Amino acid sequence: MDSIRRPRPEDAPAIHELLAAADTAVLGHADWTLDDVKADLADPGFDLDRDGVLRVDSDGRLIAWAWACAKGRSDLVEVDVTVRPGREDVAGPLWGTVLDRARELGRERGHEAVTVDVGIHRADEGKRALAERHGLAPATSFHRLRIDHDGPLAPPATPRGVTLHSGESEQARREAHMLHQAAFSQHFGFAKVDYDTWYARREAHRATDWSQLTVARLDGRPAATVIGNDQFLPDEGCGYVALLAVLPDFRGRGLGRFLLRHAFAADAARGRRGTILHVDSNNTTPALDLYLSAGMRTVMVIDVWRARL
Repeated sequence: MDSIRRPRPEDAPAIHELLAAADTAVLGHADWTLDDVKADLADPGFDLDRDGVLRVDSDGRLIAWAWACAKGRSDLVEVDVTVRPGREDVAGPLWGTVLDRARELGRERGHEAVTVDVGIHRADEGKRALAERHGLAPATSFHRLRIDHDGPLAPPATPRGVTLHSGESEQARREAHMLHQAAFSQHFGFAKVDYDTWYARREAHRATDWSQLTVARLDGRPAATVIGNDQFLPDEGCGYVALLAVLPDFRGRGLGRFLLRHAFAADAARGRRGTILHVDSNNTTPALDLYLSAGMRTVMVIDVWRARL
């Protein structure tokens, strides 16, 4: 007989194995690393005792992992339900569980309603059908883009008046946080977060390498940032651009393209096979066009389904 319990940090390997089994059934390969799971369980905004649920069979094997996580004090809540292939019978009740928890998270933060988001691989027809059955609908799509590196790349010429500063200094990290918050304030799914939480969330992930954070100052003013990490190094041998942000006042000057090529050159110098990033296809800035024109290609599409509860 199945049982329900709350997750603990030591459950990370079992959760990873479950996620890998579910992804392999849909994609033909795993799309999570063990470090990804450990970082999610350690996220400062995730309450292990209230936000996550594990369903385990009579043999102690994990058959489902479901969770809801609020984005700061906003009315945005991310949810997900993953079940082992062949045990789709347990998915429906768990969707009800995480949506109920999402409502609780909204009430706890003083909101009369919440916006719930779940990312679903476009190839996952089963999860899409369940999301629709529970009142969610497609809201936007994130493209995973990749460019391959065959060897060293010449770094791009630094624009006049621009100086580059590494995230190994606290000042540069704080500037990157400010740039992220200001540049992404109107983007899909954005929720304001203070520096300490922003920093702690990255510190929780082993893929974080602060030397891969670069702030570009133009005439001494923080104008743009690129943040890379090693999230896709273990399974794909690639660097990852986790964030590329340019303040509105500095857009149109080529800073985004410069920092993108700066990241490509840095990844190639580290011996990475390529560089990966994600972009919202409905982004209010022409980011997707920028990345495609720089030689990147779409390798996966993840749709975000949304509901207002």
